Amino acid sequence: MKATINGEEQQFPEKQMALTELIERLKLSGQPVVVEHNGQALLSREFPGIHISDGDRIEIIRIVAGG
Repeated sequence: MKATINGEEQQFPEKQMALTELIERLKLSGQPVVVEHNGQALLSREFPGIHISDGDRIEIIRIVAGG
């Protein structure tokens, strides 16, 4: 499967991958993130039900507090 993650095309051996697995692979598990899947913003409670397929576009932004 090929998917575009944060603007970069990446190749994965799986045909599909859970969004939660991708977040873990990127070492963002447990961190507050905002995710857009094919142009649609997702709520964090929706992450477990989302699967990434060939050609999908994912944007993941880590939320960092500061002043």
